[in-house]
Amino acid sequence: MEHAYRFSVAPMLDCTDRHFRLLMRLVSRRCLLTSEMVVARALHHIRAELSSTRAAEAQARLERLLGFDPQEHPLALQLGGDDPALLAEAARIGADWGYDEINLNVGCPSEKVQQGRFGACLMAEPERVARCVEAMTAATSLPVTVKHRIGIDQLDSYDHLLHFVDTVAAGGARRFAVHARKAWLEGLDPKQNRTIPPLRWDLVHRLKAERPQLLIELNGGLEDPATCQSQLAHVDGVMVGRAAYAHPLLWSGVDAAIFHDASHEPARASSVVRGLIPHAESWRAGGGRLWAIARHLVHVVEGVPGARHWRNELTQAAGQRQAGPEVLEAAALQLEERGL
Repeated sequence: MEHAYRFSVAPMLDCTDRHFRLLMRLVSRRCLLTSEMVVARALHHIRAELSSTRAAEAQARLERLLGFDPQEHPLALQLGGDDPALLAEAARIGADWGYDEINLNVGCPSEKVQQGRFGACLMAEPERVARCVEAMTAATSLPVTVKHRIGIDQLDSYDHLLHFVDTVAAGGARRFAVHARKAWLEGLDPKQNRTIPPLRWDLVHRLKAERPQLLIELNGGLEDPATCQSQLAHVDGVMVGRAAYAHPLLWSGVDAAIFHDASHEPARASSVVRGLIPHAESWRAGGGRLWAIARHLVHVVEGVPGARHWRNELTQAAGQRQAGPEVLEAAALQLEERGL
């Protein structure tokens, strides 16, 4: 089955904010980007305040949670929750804000998320997830997708995975992004859950082979473009998280290699920094601090002499409260003078 988003950037808390997403859009024009997780109940409470005396404050909070630059398209909104009605409302809000699809988080193992009864713990309740997806698909014409693990705790057999996917697909999910590690809900923190449970790409390959009518994306352990390319022989798409955040320019060739689109030159460090200047101007004009943008740029230069000095200089300059786009202009010029 052909899949429009054969390469996507995974949702990551404190990473995939609007600034990093725009950075990645400068790296790839074709990949699918995803927001940080937004809790459906929070959107419900904020929306309720829009008709109160606190409407202006509520609107500003919505903008902080949901706002994005039009250049970010295609863009998915990831939601967290376990209540079908609240998730349906949140899906409608996401559609109204202009997102391209809605993704449900059934993969995060953090204790805080578990306490809210959503994230990876919902893999133990596939019928509930199906009801959530059914409500979301009824509320919007946007595709509704699910990001999940291959299992949790002792519910880690292939039969459990297949039952979960079949049940949720019956609720209307159009695509499944499968993190090919199980999650231990007790004993491991989220960072450990990204590395300690063994990778089982074979289970995701089997899932795709046995459910060819579904779109299956592989997530987890994909560290470079060549590995992604090889995995696309087995699945419909690949989703990269930490490797994209830590090494954004490593992926500058994905449009040509994965989407067969060679219509633009591969991004360079200088073109990414310079490309963010208009965004920085707008962000600063609205009262935002430059550091919110610059903190994501420390990884665009690596493995070359002087990289550490460039990062230190950028960090020091952008960390000043009144720092403006001129800091990025100077940083881009330094890179251009070195041919980077």
